[in-house]
Amino acid sequence: MPKQRLDTLLVTLNLCSSRQQAQTLIRAGEVKVNQQTIDKPATEIDPNAKIELLAKPKFVSRGGEKLAKALELFQISVKDRICLDGGISTGGFTDCLLQAGAKQVYGVDVGYGQVAWSLRQDERVILKERTNFRYVTPESLYESNTPADLGVMDLSFISLTLVLHPLWDLLIHPKEVILLVKPQFEVGREKVGKNGVVRNSLDQAEAILNILQVAQNLGWSYGGLTWSPITGPAGNIEYLLWLKIADRSFFPTLNNIHEMTDTAFKQLNS
Repeated sequence: MPKQRLDTLLVTLNLCSSRQQAQTLIRAGEVKVNQQTIDKPATEIDPNAKIELLAKPKFVSRGGEKLAKALELFQISVKDRICLDGGISTGGFTDCLLQAGAKQVYGVDVGYGQVAWSLRQDERVILKERTNFRYVTPESLYESNTPADLGVMDLSFISLTLVLHPLWDLLIHPKEVILLVKPQFEVGREKVGKNGVVRNSLDQAEAILNILQVAQNLGWSYGGLTWSPITGPAGNIEYLLWLKIADRSFFPTLNNIHEMTDTAFKQLNS
């Protein structure tokens, strides 16, 4: 049999549910081939080789670890809630929500065929693929079913400011939201450095504040902010922003947010 990429082979052998999950394991040094640790996902491997996993990720992709931090830090309960995952991709956020007790998750993605097989087979997951989130309506998504009251978003190549309005319309009270903020898609091109990385913590803070201001104009209040425990593929620092409905709520200044982004830079680049 011809050799295969190690990440692809792990999925073929049902050792991992997705290539992204496999790549996470491989890069972490958690995969041995014929008793030798392999840390490059593209390494060509004989399918008959002895493959050993030293550990298995908790979620189908790294996104689950990001969302899990926000749920724990902000003490958000998702038990028995109907949720909306904008930009479901492999399904890390959705997997995290289900493991935390979500009753149902609507997953929307512009792509097709990326969602982990285990989630595709889960009756609690309702997929809307080949669907641009900006143009989704409650009628087209939910039909006559109960809408979601908690939304999570992990989008690329688009500013979150462009999807907040449809997100508002798609959620019912309490309209809680956790956004994964990727500054490289929020700042101007002139602020994006080599390999698409935003290296200025003030630029990141300004991007977060801009999202917050748009959200506030729609009716959301600030709930909390933290940095993702895992950087993006190119090393970009990402942030988890919690929005909620509240009569009175602290609204951070640019300086408040900059303190957070500056701390994130020091923590993740140390």
